[in-house]
Amino acid sequence: MTLRTLITFAAALALTASAALAATHGGDIVYEKPVKGVVFSHKIHVEEKGLSCDMCHNRLFEMGKVAQDKADFVMESLYQGKYCGACHNGTLAFASNSRCATCHIGVKGQKRLSNGDKQEKKGH
Repeated sequence: MTLRTLITFAAALALTASAALAATHGGDIVYEKPVKGVVFSHKIHVEEKGLSCDMCHNRLFEMGKVAQDKADFVMESLYQGKYCGACHNGTLAFASNSRCATCHIGVKGQKRLSNGDKQEKKGH
């Protein structure tokens, strides 16, 4: 096996593993309402924090349903312990009324995320 073939194989394996990993934890969700640019990372919650899917799904969030379509999917509901606020209460995880920029990445952050974290070039 040549070095070039080995490198190509390793790259393909890495991409496949990355795609499988994203499928395993569900990938990122970027909410567009009630405000744009709010990100939820399955990777952080499942892989890094070790939470199981059923800790949220079928209890706080219905599998396959989009929470942002619900009228009460607003910060006030989180403050009252609903949705993300069930854990993000300041005891179990950081409070939903603190560290805003952790989830609220804004429109520019959303663009960076969709561009693979590349900085956008600014014109003059």
